[in-house]
Amino acid sequence: MNNRSTPRHAGPAGGPPGRAAKRTHNGNSVLSIRPFRALWIALSLSSLGDWLSILALAALAPGLTNGGGVAKSSAVGGVFLATLLPALLLGPVAGALADRLDRRMTMIVGDVIRGLLFISIPLFPNLTWIYVAKFLAGVASQFWNPAAAATTPNLVPRDKLERANQVSMITTYGTAPVAAGLFSVLALVSEVASKWLPTLGHTNNVDLALYFNAASYLVSAATVYFLKEISKFRERGSISVPSTAKAIWDGFRFIRRTPAIRGLVIGMLGAFSAAGVILGLGYSYITTTLHGGTAGWGMVFAAIFVGMALGMAFGTRFFGDFSRRRLFGVTLTAAAVPLALIGLIPNLIMVVVFVVIMGAISGIVYPLGFTIVGLEVDDDTRGRVFAFFQSTIQVILLAVIAAVPFLAAAFTKGIQSLTGSEDVRIGDVVYGSAGQNVVILLAALIVAIVGIASYRKMDDRRGIPLRDDLIALVRGAGFAPAPGSAEAQTAEPHHGLFVAFEGGEGTGKTTQSRLISIWLRDQGYDVVSTQEPGGTKIGMRLRALLLDTAHTGMSSRAEVLMYAADRAEHVASVIDPALHRGAVVITDRYIDSTLAYQGDGRGLPAGDIARMNSWATAGLVPDLTVLLDMEPEAGLSRRARSADRLEAEPAAFHHRVRNGFLKLAAADPGRYLVIDATRPADAITEEIKDRIREVLPDPVPHHAEAATGAFPAITDSSDPRLPK
Repeated sequence: MNNRSTPRHAGPAGGPPGRAAKRTHNGNSVLSIRPFRALWIALSLSSLGDWLSILALAALAPGLTNGGGVAKSSAVGGVFLATLLPALLLGPVAGALADRLDRRMTMIVGDVIRGLLFISIPLFPNLTWIYVAKFLAGVASQFWNPAAAATTPNLVPRDKLERANQVSMITTYGTAPVAAGLFSVLALVSEVASKWLPTLGHTNNVDLALYFNAASYLVSAATVYFLKEISKFRERGSISVPSTAKAIWDGFRFIRRTPAIRGLVIGMLGAFSAAGVILGLGYSYITTTLHGGTAGWGMVFAAIFVGMALGMAFGTRFFGDFSRRRLFGVTLTAAAVPLALIGLIPNLIMVVVFVVIMGAISGIVYPLGFTIVGLEVDDDTRGRVFAFFQSTIQVILLAVIAAVPFLAAAFTKGIQSLTGSEDVRIGDVVYGSAGQNVVILLAALIVAIVGIASYRKMDDRRGIPLRDDLIALVRGAGFAPAPGSAEAQTAEPHHGLFVAFEGGEGTGKTTQSRLISIWLRDQGYDVVSTQEPGGTKIGMRLRALLLDTAHTGMSSRAEVLMYAADRAEHVASVIDPALHRGAVVITDRYIDSTLAYQGDGRGLPAGDIARMNSWATAGLVPDLTVLLDMEPEAGLSRRARSADRLEAEPAAFHHRVRNGFLKLAAADPGRYLVIDATRPADAITEEIKDRIREVLPDPVPHHAEAATGAFPAITDSSDPRLPK
């Protein structure tokens, strides 16, 4: 069957709901819009300055300390702490405050402040002032970034907003390797200039980078100054923003109750703990232990983002239909290998190679984790879970970066007390300040442990050995279905067409299913129109029990079992026989309703519900599922009263149900047609007809339909006029 439909419940960001805006296929066309191009230039310069400042200050800080390796590592850690603290302290409130200010002036003032701060550092080289200046620059960035993000929708048409957002994100992170390469070049130029032009006197080899950094911010400010299209927007009213602590606690309560997301959290936090080790030790390990100097540090920093870009762009393409949950755990565990090799092979070139590999793995793992959250966490909770990730990741990074230099120093001191030297020789390999290598190896061990733990909690193909999936991936063969899944239930092939109508209360699915049934009969098809629960005599009795408001205290698990019992009888006695004789079966609700209502609405495990219903139906899945989507309040308002037990549930329940339906559609877009149910009924019917024509076993030509209206309008399978 030809499944060419696209979910249409949402357009691009900023577009009207339910109407997919026309999108451009020219990847660079968004930059042809002059105001956005100016903002993009400012964003590029600002992002370049942000990354360049981290590199320059991480290289400058150790030279301003008088201590040994521990003091130098701590100085670098202090730079990262000053970088992360503004987001941790001001992240929840800065965006809200930025909306109350003139965005254009916010961006100009922020750029000027940052430029002046970085000019001051070479003039007053002091470790304390480095931390203060970096912190204040970070505060300015917390206001600059949301002002720029809020400006973008005002500068581009809605049909190009999605592409504009993608270009902005690529620019924000894509300037990191550019900054690293530029830093290495400027550091070398500065060193050469100091040697060959004695009149310059002593110049720190990162001063030129800091001056260039300041210039990038000032040019960005000038660019924004001439961008008159930025609106002056002030939001009235009070600001209600949760604290970081509350965001973490709210997210933790939800995650604690959700095993799969708990496994995801374990993996992400373990990965960022390892990242903290690299950030905390990286500079001293590269520049001092491996004798790479500041240019080597810049090269390694660039390698991280080159690897991430490769992983994000191409990583998941190689895995096809490989389970994304399994992929998260497998790739995270695999990251332990290059991390361990960084600690075992003290060679700068090899470290760069291993860092690229680690970056590529991170480029797969990081977006994959957020994609899983986006698909498996409903809208009511998703914000808190994302806030948990962002806030907790920052806390973990801060703690690890601050602690790891002292931990490495403690191991080095312990090695010295045992061997009489800080260095360890194994064969021809010498490990200088060997405590650093020990900490890196411990970080690799932690990544391996959390990767395995995450895999076990998230595995959605239990019963299928991972080895079999990996072999199938290498061979390009199909993946065996997991036991209990719909694919594992080998339903007998049939010649009919099975269409399910799904949606929340009052969305019009019953009306549309009947209209489509009448239309198909008018085209000469054998049509069976049915519903769940209640499509059989047994089903009618179960329906009475399930929907009676007298049974409001019914156990959620009992509810699922009763729906499964109704569905088993319904498939065996009505749907399956009809499909095997070649009929078109139109059902008002099917398995997806149970997954949405009892899974997302009641909070029961979706995997258990899916396995039970797959067994009950022998794996029968609709050829097409039409999902009619609208805000729950709008649908419930169409009802004169709460007629049954489910309609009487509170609004929060119905919002969870709606999100459950949309999540199912997003996971299998080829099988779904998602329609904005607020549109006129006749327009909805025509769209459904167009989609069904693509999957009909014997499509009727468009021009022939006008001559096929002589059949009686039969509305359901119980009508006595329907041939038996």
